[in-house]
Amino acid sequence: MAAETTPPLRMAEFLVGLSLVSDLGMGLEPGDAARACLLATRLADRLGLPDAGEAYYTTLLQHCGCTAFSHEAASMLGGDDVAAKYAAVRTDYGDPRDVVSTYLLGLVPGTGPITRLRAMGSAVVNSGRIKNGYTRANCEVAAAIARRSGLSEGVERGLAEIFEQWDGAGLPQGLAGDGISPAARCAQLAGTAALFDRLGGPDAAAHAVRRRAGRFLDPDLSAGYLRHARELHDELAAADPLRAAVEAEPRPHVRVTESGLDAVCRAFGDAVDLKGVFLHGHTAQVAALAEAAGRALGLPEADAVALRRAGHLQDLGRTAVPTGIWERPGPLTSTDWEQVRLHAYHTERILTRCPPLAPLAALAGAHHERLDGSGYHRASGAAAIPMPARVLAAADTFAALREPRPHRPAMPEDAAAALLREEVAQRRLDPDAVGAVLTAAGRPAPARTDRPDGLTERQVEVLRLLAAGLSNPEIAARLVVSRRTAEHHVQDIYARIGVSSRAAAALYAMEHGLLG
Repeated sequence: MAAETTPPLRMAEFLVGLSLVSDLGMGLEPGDAARACLLATRLADRLGLPDAGEAYYTTLLQHCGCTAFSHEAASMLGGDDVAAKYAAVRTDYGDPRDVVSTYLLGLVPGTGPITRLRAMGSAVVNSGRIKNGYTRANCEVAAAIARRSGLSEGVERGLAEIFEQWDGAGLPQGLAGDGISPAARCAQLAGTAALFDRLGGPDAAAHAVRRRAGRFLDPDLSAGYLRHARELHDELAAADPLRAAVEAEPRPHVRVTESGLDAVCRAFGDAVDLKGVFLHGHTAQVAALAEAAGRALGLPEADAVALRRAGHLQDLGRTAVPTGIWERPGPLTSTDWEQVRLHAYHTERILTRCPPLAPLAALAGAHHERLDGSGYHRASGAAAIPMPARVLAAADTFAALREPRPHRPAMPEDAAAALLREEVAQRRLDPDAVGAVLTAAGRPAPARTDRPDGLTERQVEVLRLLAAGLSNPEIAARLVVSRRTAEHHVQDIYARIGVSSRAAAALYAMEHGLLG
């Protein structure tokens, strides 16, 4: 890594823009996380709350683990994990009527009665598993993203406790009252108020806070909010949420260096790869191939760096597409394909609205474009696709072919290379870009004998199967060991790496390069 050559930039400039990823993943409107963050900051200022910076980042990132339970949610709730999360975030679980009308009836909107009944029945039968799994995975992944982004331990703690409740009925630790991080309590209240303000205005926001005060929300903090609610919401209505949220970051501002920016890009790319079990590690592989290929072609250093970062960020828009589509083993419908094509558009729009990353927007959004105009989302022709975008497209294609997908196993390197050359023959991919990617892919990876946290080779093998979504019985069958032995391996791995959910284990494996 070259020495730092530019002054550190404000972390808020990056994370406010990247919060649009979790907005899409939760089915929220773009800017909802920024609005909640702005409200939390204004409230903290009026009430003189300590550690306002921790509340700021905890509120901004409270849904950044939204992909963590996507595979499981899609499997149990009809395939549309985005709709399920949007229904969940609007539900008052202390009111049985709201659970039915908002959550259960909102799981699979726009589908037939049989699909809806199946999803509702599964939600009821698996309610404990869903609640425990969702909260634990989201908390662990969100806290890991904060750590990898260089944020404070206070923010990590806030995100790890974002689903705790004032009355002690929350998860994953069952904390209560003042035992819950102040940052988490502020984020909970601001998230609730900002969401219901958008849905029904300031009166709806105040009503939602009153109903939840003393159960889900801190009653004293709720009372403070209610005293200032009207002016807080007036300020919120007058603000451009993304710009105002950046400006509202409490001092001292958190800074990020060039190398730190790479860590942020990879952390968000890895988190998006949790969207489906077949996607783990994809963006990191694309980033490595694209950067190496760019250098092999002699592209300028700035282009090589842009390729690395765009590779990590190219699939941010995946979060907007239901996991049931990404993991479908059969043919996609025309409607499914429209959603798939839009993920590149969503990526471009997210980055466009994040000023420091805006120069990467067109490049990252072009990773599915093809020279003959048959790609997406713009259907650009050769004249409109610069060389870095051609390299990224070739790297993405090769990486995807070398990975398993629901409808096929991973391809051997020779078969994947042959398909890329066929794409060149059909004038869909650039020959120089493909040649550089294949050259980069042919370089032997350095042998690794050391494993993090004392993991054995057998445990790494189990970790890979666990990350791929296999259950303990399936792991046992794959390794030809007893179920008890497989369970022992899984629990030992969890203890060694300090997590307790499949998603957090998968994120750990991606972070440490253990999937290949």
